[in-house]
Amino acid sequence: MNAIAFALVAALANVVGGYAVVRHERRSLAVIDLFIAFGAGFMLSVALLEVAPEAIARSGDAPLFILGGYFAVHLAQHVLTPHFHFGEETHHLSAREGITALIGLLLHTFFDGVAIASGFLVSNQMGILLFLAVFLHKLPEGLTVASVMLAGGQSRSRALGAAGLLGAATLLGVMVTEVSAPLVHHGLAISAGVTLYVAASNLVPEFQARPGWRMPTAFFGGAVVFFLTRMLVERVGGG
Repeated sequence: MNAIAFALVAALANVVGGYAVVRHERRSLAVIDLFIAFGAGFMLSVALLEVAPEAIARSGDAPLFILGGYFAVHLAQHVLTPHFHFGEETHHLSAREGITALIGLLLHTFFDGVAIASGFLVSNQMGILLFLAVFLHKLPEGLTVASVMLAGGQSRSRALGAAGLLGAATLLGVMVTEVSAPLVHHGLAISAGVTLYVAASNLVPEFQARPGWRMPTAFFGGAVVFFLTRMLVERVGGG
């Protein structure tokens, strides 16, 4: 299967998320909000039950690169970028804060592409599962960067353009992985760390304190859908 084609679909989801913010589609924003919880459940399941075990089986030093992937996202989003959280930004930001958030997300979305490419280098089944894990948080990514740019005083066109840049970074991640020997060998382990961070440290804190049953149901539903998807992919010969 063509990893670039799947990455393109994921990249378009960035733009859709950004468009929902720019056009003030409140119903769409509410749906994307549920994607945060659902995606977290799916991503945790993929990372812990598929990607990390496969990476460790392939390389004895995989745990080091899993940890490195986890730390890399934290560095990009919460050290180099002082103001960052997933979801719609409702407070005014400086233009500089908006740009630094964009840079942090560009590094993150580059690794989204690395994850998709690394999965397909292992098997179609792994590639499809990692693509879905990436896709599920692409809508919130686009929403996040567009709202941050708007909060930083940027125009709607620039906000939508920033969402498009995230998609372009994902495509770049796929292309670089396919020609880079270090990423071919260690990309899967790095992807496990990145996926764990996004799910557990980015997405879960966004909804765990919210009252009601919708978010917990979506979170656990993401894990259930992972198992169903894995069974389906295995039956249709995805590996």
